[in-house]
Amino acid sequence: MANSSTADQEFLEYLVKSLVDHPEDVKVDRKVDEMGVLLSLHVNAVDMGQVVGRQGATAKAIRSLLRIVGVKNNARVNLKIEEPEGSTRAPRAAQGGEGNENI
Repeated sequence: MANSSTADQEFLEYLVKSLVDHPEDVKVDRKVDEMGVLLSLHVNAVDMGQVVGRQGATAKAIRSLLRIVGVKNNARVNLKIEEPEGSTRAPRAAQGGEGNENI
């Protein structure tokens, strides 16, 4: 990897491109402020499920790995997964309430 200032960004790109079906659509924006490093991840709408995983398990694992890379480089690294254009995900309020009625 390159210097420590972009190691987290390059690591995230490499990791996510290995997971998705459309690696050419993976884009990572990096911002640094007083809170630390913010990596914004953009992927193809079709690949969102692979990046997030069941109950967010894959996203949680990616965040844990980024935290380790950040500690190694003395930086606090946060990940924001951007909602892609044309996403079909239901609004949060409507999720999970279906099929739970007691009969």
